[in-house]
Amino acid sequence: MYQLVSSCSPSSSSCINQCHCVGDTGPLPFVRRFSLEDIKRATGGFRRIISNYSQGSVYKAQFRDGLVALVKEATALHEGKDAFLQEVKLLRRLHHRHLVSLRGFATGPERFLVFEYPEHGSLKEHLNDPLKTPLSWRTRLQIAIGVTAALEYLNFFCEPPINHVSISSSNVLLDENFVAKLSGIAFLGSPGNHIGISHSHASCSEGHMDQDCKDMIFQLGVLILELITGQSSEKEGGNLVRWVQESKFIGSIDKIVDPDLGNSYNSKELKSLLAVARFCTKTGDKPTVSIQLILRYLQGK
Repeated sequence: MYQLVSSCSPSSSSCINQCHCVGDTGPLPFVRRFSLEDIKRATGGFRRIISNYSQGSVYKAQFRDGLVALVKEATALHEGKDAFLQEVKLLRRLHHRHLVSLRGFATGPERFLVFEYPEHGSLKEHLNDPLKTPLSWRTRLQIAIGVTAALEYLNFFCEPPINHVSISSSNVLLDENFVAKLSGIAFLGSPGNHIGISHSHASCSEGHMDQDCKDMIFQLGVLILELITGQSSEKEGGNLVRWVQESKFIGSIDKIVDPDLGNSYNSKELKSLLAVARFCTKTGDKPTVSIQLILRYLQGK
């Protein structure tokens, strides 16, 4: 049995409300169960593909009642129906302003998870599509803070901690106010593994850094580099990491900033973001910073 609990104060920016998640076997209130035909129709016959990930494709869907949603294929799951429903129960109890909310699911020969679809789509679209209005520097900084706050919630306010999170510009969605919402969370994976949950019951602090923690912090660093440069990590990720590790930040900072920003950025904040990205992507046995330290640094505390 898993239990997700929040012990943070109501005023904490990292916690929206307390949530309890138990491995019960009862019904699934407040979560819609869609038919496979509903999913097929809403995704245009599975043609509205947004991206692909380890468990299948991700679609944009519009249902007959007007609901616009993000539909994630879960066909790579080898666990039985009960395990899939357990994942649904766990996901529906995650509540944070920087996480997408679960709206429903479909099960049968194929399995799907249905999440809210924030109005402005993915961060990747806004960084790579020349027809999109460029994101301001303030918005980019708030996206970095928001994603980090979501990771802090998953790592320090859920018991056991959730450490296996996929962080990329495709998995960061933006609502009508350009508030970032992370979508790359899954509890189940390869046969017999619940890869989303840390079995060590240890959060990603300096004293507890397993491979999932290292990967998560590294991915956060790459995402921050994308926000600064506007370049896709899929194409330039290795080059970006090499640059930030090798650069002394002398005379070269302006050259790496997204041209769409022009001169509309805060140099002090830029240096702080670059420093965070450098720490996050530092190679070695373990990162030198924790999620909580990163968040406090980005918030200027």
